[in-house]
Amino acid sequence: MKRYDWPLRGRRLSFDRLGIVIALFLGLGLWPAPFVTVRANRIASGQPFTLFEALPWFGVAALVSVVLAAAAVALFVRPPGGRLAAAAIGLAVLLPVVGFAATWLTPPGNSFARISPAVGFWLLASGLALLLADSMTRLNFSPWARVAALALAGLMVGLIIASGAWNDLAVMKEYANRSDSFGREIHQHLILAIGSLVSAVITGVPLGILCHRRPRLRVAALQTLSIIQTIPSIALFGILMVPLGYLAGTVPLAHAVGIRGIGAAPAFVALFLYSLLPVVANTVVGLAQVSPAVVDAARGMGLSRRQQLYQVELPLSLPIVLAGMRIVLVQNLGLATVAALIGGGGLGTFIFQGIGQTAMDLVLLGAIPIVAMAFAAAVILDAMVDVAERGIA
Repeated sequence: MKRYDWPLRGRRLSFDRLGIVIALFLGLGLWPAPFVTVRANRIASGQPFTLFEALPWFGVAALVSVVLAAAAVALFVRPPGGRLAAAAIGLAVLLPVVGFAATWLTPPGNSFARISPAVGFWLLASGLALLLADSMTRLNFSPWARVAALALAGLMVGLIIASGAWNDLAVMKEYANRSDSFGREIHQHLILAIGSLVSAVITGVPLGILCHRRPRLRVAALQTLSIIQTIPSIALFGILMVPLGYLAGTVPLAHAVGIRGIGAAPAFVALFLYSLLPVVANTVVGLAQVSPAVVDAARGMGLSRRQQLYQVELPLSLPIVLAGMRIVLVQNLGLATVAALIGGGGLGTFIFQGIGQTAMDLVLLGAIPIVAMAFAAAVILDAMVDVAERGIA
């Protein structure tokens, strides 16, 4: 734990160095950064309100007390359990309070006004999230504890939404106007991201095994996949529209199963191609790091080459293969956003509609779930990698 000592009247006052950064975030979030932005309608310019202008006195007193306490804990408290409790309490107070500020500032009967979290709120949330992540790292949570913490955080956000505390926030009003299509676009986004990953694993792992066995094939395959990886996503989508359009026009079966020149098909194929390099490369690296002595021992026990592969080499390379899948899933969740530009659907639909309408809350309606899904995917697959490594150890 890195600390900074400050001389004070013959004694040394010890600060946590990361705590100084966190306290700076929290201090700026309290004042002078605006806590929320109020707009007359969804596309009008906003008027910033500081925390002290956006809440009644008791709301200000509650939030300022909790945030100052969290800043003090970040600066001076060493036990990670205390830091974790301070961060959790701070977030548990901050998240409902921003919804309360929206309700407090919305004129009665006005359905056009839009209140959005501003820089101050995001600074406070970032500072508390940083304190939470730092304390969890110091506690060295087990993989299942990290997944449980993620589930608890999801439950807390779900309860806040279900309680209606955020109903007057602008992003929730955008959701209310598009609740019918929101579920459909999230489903399409997951189909594109996870479906392309599964296809890449089914194809890429056997290809990686072949590449590990055949050095000449390895060089050619990895170089080809590396070239594909360098093509910008929107350019690759455009390149695939021509052959897929021709295929849909000349092969009735392809058209019948939904393949088109535009839409989800070129987006799915592009994500599949992007996914191959991490899967194939990590399979090759995972198999290469298996000790030759272990393989010799398996051979000495009379295992066939197939048995050596399935019972020894693949289980030992599993953590590295899973790490490749983690990279692919997080990457695909972000790249699937661009699919909306060619009619592929997904949450990118809201982002590009919001940009076109200069409605930033609509942009957030698409962007926030993507960030949340990518974060959740990273935490869960990191936990799976740790479990696999501990199983090997």
